[in-house]
Amino acid sequence: MILNKKSKGQLFLDELRTGESAIIEEIMDTNICIKLIEMGCLPGELVLVRMTAPFRDPIAIEVSGNLISLRKSEARTIRVKHIDL
Repeated sequence: MILNKKSKGQLFLDELRTGESAIIEEIMDTNICIKLIEMGCLPGELVLVRMTAPFRDPIAIEVSGNLISLRKSEARTIRVKHIDL
């Protein structure tokens, strides 16, 4: 699933930098949605970007006490709302 990141001013998880936090608003890819929910990636949960590899792929995030590694293409399907901590 390819998403247009610029549409309607939406922000996606792959756009956050290391150390930035956000609230998950929606997981748009139904293929990985169940797996992410099982790991605690639920709408309304706080997510923190812990680390990124070179070229920002993969991305390590912390959510619900779990450290999860996501491909950039997977992170691109998670719509978030940026917050400052």
